[in-house]
Parts: sequence; C-alpha cells; structure tokens
Amino acid sequence: MSHDLADLDPHTPIVVGVGQSSELLDSPDYRRRSPVDLAADAAREAVADAGIDPSQIDTVAGTRQFETSIPGARALLGRSDNYPRSVAGRLGADPKRAVLEVGGGQSPQHLVNEFAATIAAGQAEVVLLFGSEAISTIERFAKADDKPDFTEHPEGDLEDRGYGLRGLVNMHHSTHGLTDAPSQYALFDNARRARLKLSRDEYAAAIGELFAPFTRVAAANPHSSAPVERSAAELMTPTEKNRVIAEPYTRYVVAREKVNQGAAVLLTSVGAARRLGIPESKWVFLAGHADLRERDLMERNDLSASPASVLAAREALAVAGVSFDELASIDLYSCFPAPVFNIVDAFGLSADDPRGLTVTGGLPFFGGAGNNYSMHAIASTVNLVRSKPGSYGFVSANGGLMSKYSVGVYTTTPSPWKNDNSAALQAEVNAWPAPEEARQADGWATIETYTVKHDRTGGRTGIVIGRLEADGRRFVARSDDRDTAILDLLSTGEPIGQRVYVRSFGFGNRVSVSDAAIDELFPPQPAVLRERYDNILVRRDGHLLEVTINRPEARNSLTPMANDELDHAFDAYFAADDLWVAILTGAGDKAFSAGNDLIYSGSGKPMWVPKNGFAGLTSRRHMPKPVIAAVNGFAMGGGCEIALASHLVVADATAQFALSEVKVGLIAGAGGVVRLPRTVPVKVANEMIMTGRRITAEEARSYGLVNRVTEAGRALEGARELAAEILESSPTSVRISLQVMEETRGIPDVVDAVTHHSAALDDLMVSADAIEGLTAFAQKRKPRWVNR
Repeated sequence: MSHDLADLDPHTPIVVGVGQSSELLDSPDYRRRSPVDLAADAAREAVADAGIDPSQIDTVAGTRQFETSIPGARALLGRSDNYPRSVAGRLGADPKRAVLEVGGGQSPQHLVNEFAATIAAGQAEVVLLFGSEAISTIERFAKADDKPDFTEHPEGDLEDRGYGLRGLVNMHHSTHGLTDAPSQYALFDNARRARLKLSRDEYAAAIGELFAPFTRVAAANPHSSAPVERSAAELMTPTEKNRVIAEPYTRYVVAREKVNQGAAVLLTSVGAARRLGIPESKWVFLAGHADLRERDLMERNDLSASPASVLAAREALAVAGVSFDELASIDLYSCFPAPVFNIVDAFGLSADDPRGLTVTGGLPFFGGAGNNYSMHAIASTVNLVRSKPGSYGFVSANGGLMSKYSVGVYTTTPSPWKNDNSAALQAEVNAWPAPEEARQADGWATIETYTVKHDRTGGRTGIVIGRLEADGRRFVARSDDRDTAILDLLSTGEPIGQRVYVRSFGFGNRVSVSDAAIDELFPPQPAVLRERYDNILVRRDGHLLEVTINRPEARNSLTPMANDELDHAFDAYFAADDLWVAILTGAGDKAFSAGNDLIYSGSGKPMWVPKNGFAGLTSRRHMPKPVIAAVNGFAMGGGCEIALASHLVVADATAQFALSEVKVGLIAGAGGVVRLPRTVPVKVANEMIMTGRRITAEEARSYGLVNRVTEAGRALEGARELAAEILESSPTSVRISLQVMEETRGIPDVVDAVTHHSAALDDLMVSADAIEGLTAFAQKRKPRWVNR
C-alpha cells in the first residue's frame, strides 16, 4: 500500500478529515447553537481528525440554510451574511476563497466532486466544506422574549452562487398546488406504483418495508433527530401524529426538517497531506464521482423514475471501477421513498440488503439537515471505509425534484484522480425527447399521475398530471375545493389511466370527472353586460361602450377580481352586435391604471389574471372591434400594457407612460416587452424597458404610442370625439379592416400581404353595410349602418 501511495501524483485529492455535530432540544447539554456554531463544531472536529492547523485552509465552501435557500425567506433569529467566513472565523482560519453553494440536497457531494477536481488541477490544496441547520432552535425561540440573535457581519469576500432554483421553482406549478416537496414527490411514487401494478395497500407496505431498516440505523446514530425504531406498519398507519401529508405519504416517511445538525469534510492534495504530516490512515480517496441534472418535471417522458440519476450512479461506479455488488456501504438519498426506489429498481437491490441502504438513518429519521444532509452521509461513509481498509462506500445526493444528482464512491484504496464523463452524459440527457406541454388545458384527458394533499384541518386538494386526448399534450391541473367527485376518484382504486375532464381559467387548470361537473362548478357566464360591477363602471351611449376602472383610491391598480370584471365587460362588448366602439379609462384624475395592485399581491393572496390577460385585453387573441384607451394621469406597468394592447390611445397633457416593473424586480410580462419595441423606436423601447423611464404624453405621441393629446382632464372627451369619428364609418368595414390587418401582420413581403386573400372581404362585398354605403353615396345622404 505504501508503494502505491508513493506513486500517486501529489495533486491527487483526498478526504483527510470529517466531523459531525448535533444537539436536541431536550438534551441536558443543549446550548442553543446557531447554524454557524453547529458548522464550526463539525469543522473543528474535521480539522482535529486530520490533525492540522486551521491556518492552512485556503478555501472554504458552505451549503445554504433553509433561510438562505429561497428568495424572501426570513431569518427569524437573524443570520450571518457571510456564512462561510463566519465559520472560518470561529476556527481562526483566513482562507483566500469563500464559497456559498447553490441550494439543493446534491450540494455536499457536488462540492466534494468540484473541489476534488480543483485540487487535482493544482488550484487549491486544503479545502474545508461544511453545512448546518438549527431549525429546531429557530422555531423554538422565534417568539420567545429571550431569543438569541444569530446575526453576524464578518468581513471578507464571498462567492455567492445564488439559489440555484432555475427549472425548480415554477409559478405555473405553484398555481396548481405544487408548492411543497411531499406533493411533488408523491407524483413520482404514485406513477411508480401504477407502473408496478400494485394496489395502494401493497405500495404502502413496500414503503414501510423500505424505511423500517432506516429507523433502526437512525435509532443507533447519536446525531439522529428522531432516534426511534419503527415497524413497517407503524410508518404507514395514519394516526394523529402520523397524519397523511400527500398520498401516499404519511408524516413519518417524509424528510424531517426540524433538526440542529452540522457536518464538515476536509479535503487536501496528497502533496499537502504529506507536507502537513496527516497520517496515511486518514486518507480516503474519491474513486468515483458524477453529477447530472434530470429534465425538468414536465419534460420527463416517464414520471415514475429518474434515468439521469441512474446514469450518474452508473458513471460514478464506472469511474471507480467497481460494481454495486462490490460496495461495502450505501447511502441513498431518502427525502422521500421515490429517490430510494429509483436506485433500488435500477440496480436490483432489496429493502433488506444486508449492507443497508443508509449509513445515517436517512432524512426522515436521522434528519434532513436541509441542503446539508449528504455531508453527514459522506462523513459517516469516510469513517466506515477507514474502519474496513480497501472497502468502497457509495453516497448519492439528490436535489430538487429528483432533478440534480451527485454521486461519490469512497475508498482507502489508493486511487489516482480520474475525470468523469458527466458533460457528455448531460448532453445525452438534454437531447432526450420531451412531451409537449399545454399550459392552458381544455378537454377530455387521461390521468398520468396524481396526489391528494391533506392539510391539518382535514382539507384536501387533488393534483393531476395528465395527457389531453386530443393531442397528447401534458398538463398539470388541480381540483376545485368544492369538488368531492374528483377527490373520491383520486383517493380510491387506481386513478392513473382514468378519463377526466380539464378546463383552463385565468387562475389555472381545473380537473373533474366530466365536462358537466366542470360546468356545474364553474357555470358559463353569459357575455352580457351586468347592471353592476364592484370594481368598474360601464356606460352605454348608443353604439359606444365606456368602461371605467373605478379604483381611484388605489390609482386604478388591478386585483384579480377587477381584471375578471374587465374581462367580462369586454367579452360582452365583443359579443354585442349593437356595440361598435369601446373606450377604457380610469376614474379620477391621478391615474389611468398603475398596473397590478402591489398591496394586494404583497398580502400573500393568490394573484392571477384572466386567460385574456391584464384587463381582459393584453392576451386576447381576437379584438374584432376598436378599443380606445383614454389615459388620464399615470399609465404605469400594467396600465401602460393596457394602452399598448388597445387599438387607439388618447392621452391628456398630464399623462405619463412607463413600464416600471424593473424597478421592483419584475418584467413587463403582460405584453409590454413585446409590444413596446413594435410600437415605438427600438432604442426608445430598450431604454424604457431597462430603466423604467417615464415618458410624457407628447413624447409618447411623437413615438407613435399615442394618437392624440388633449388638455389636462379631457382625455375621455377626446376619446369620445375619436369614437364619434369611427362611428361615422361602417362598423362592418372597421371590423373587417381590423381582421385583415391581423391576418397580414405576420406576412413580411408587402405584395404578398396586399394580395393575401381573406374570406372576410368576400363577406364584406355582400354585406348590408356595403350595399348601404354605396347606395347612400349615390343618393348623397348619410349612411344608416346596420353592422351586417
């Protein structure tokens, strides 16, 4: 062995120290340790394990806590704004480089893989990795009078890699109830159950049998947050303490996030280890490694498995030159059953494998430790392979929705550094065919997978991923809270493969057992103007419709309810044969519309817009009759987008236009970033979009965004004058002119556009208005239009 070690390249990366820390709320030595304290405790242990001075550390990297993993998350007891350097400072280390990794359970193993490669490239020599959570303490003392303050402001630079949420956080999914990990992972397990043709009871028993051995390991682990051995039946039998979270999961089999735990791993090069006098008995090699990312949820052909995770596992074993059978220890990431089953299925393992499938006790029992769970698995695996020289240990780390998968194979057997083939494999994964998604799903469909979420009050929500019968597109939908029929279907027998009906609304897709059931839940609204609306005013004057946003106290900003009413009013306008022109304005003299009501959205209430878009206009595909925006005062954000979507704009002298979303970290997503560059000069549009700059009414007119400018307070009068001019013309001709304009908008060649044949022109030639117009001209009288 010494001879083999002597032959190693001095840049070969090795693990030389590991450490773990924990404390339970009810333990006699409980000290209210902060996340930094817990990580520092583990890091001291790792440094002591290697027997080096902390001053030798040149690089530190930390995993994120829950409170730094999601934008806007609150640190109830305060937090360090440079977590890696806070931990380093506790040790007396002053590293050249400090890194805060992206979120995700894959991050500990990914950091080991990354920094092992960094060491192999000669770009670092001594690297300390760590992570921690103190969620139990934070929740216990968040409202206490004597709560500790974990706020820290250490000096030094930080390489903050961000949240790493791209492809994982999806507003469309959130709209349909996929806001929590249990409901997301339940989709995978239910799909797997159906693939295996198991009953609900059979699958529950399989989950219990899978995780019962995990509880035995956790019960013997001094760092476990739930050191209790449980039987398979106990794990899956619903009780008051073990309530159903998301079918098929009970509370006992989902990741436990309430922990106080920390773990650390110390890496060096072989050359540095020799220089620092680290005993060879401490050296552990990363013989195999791989990192892959699965396709995003709706792009996966098979929702019952994660083939990318399996590819990563096979690649790490191939790099190490060992088979799964040759492994002495295994830790399969176990936030939920699905990721464990995924590897079990691929390698033909069994729940009672004599080696066990976890070295810690797993996330539901040892504890999740947030993003840092696998740092504990690595630390435990390093100690196991040291205790059995020449053996191999396998660690898999999972992030997202079985999305990001990192694998490491550890051994004391001298192993030269080998590059993995993850980049080429990732290109292969990215090239896999993906189903087409229907964001707005309508029609009969088949259930592909599902879950039913249960809240603490007994409420239930069904979530379905399915395929439309008409074209096979995949969609996500949820049940309506009043709909017991779909919940009964999803909660009994085998829902997968069952026929259901889905309909899209502005607030998302809703699924039920039939079209009749959807009609009963959401009765179609007749396209007829109501006598009264809560947020808008409507006024008819002959063939003219005036719609006023009536929220002057909120600068006519729009809530979902206001948008819904505008959508209905414009549906009625476009459907009414005797209404030929519409004007949209805002009440008062301060604002046409300030866009979204930010106070309402900031309250946490659901935000949505109708399928036809903001104000029922910005996403409306067909606007067959003229809409005039009468802009009085501010047209900001969504208000400007409404003006852009209108056919004509009349503004008073006080009007100002802006797409101000960038000022609050958003974009003008209701058409502003698309329509503005097609309306005003591109350079002007670029400046307005990127800076949120306001332009005046006269400036807007000079750019072509506004048709007419009136004196202050006369925008509505000016719009009425413009409407009167339109009403002198044939409404049929106006309507068909708009139609031909739309039909030819995408034809780049002018002659092709001019010669484009529209059936509407044939209809015009035989219309009553065309005959009346020619007759009135010949008789030298004013036409009497009938709009036919």
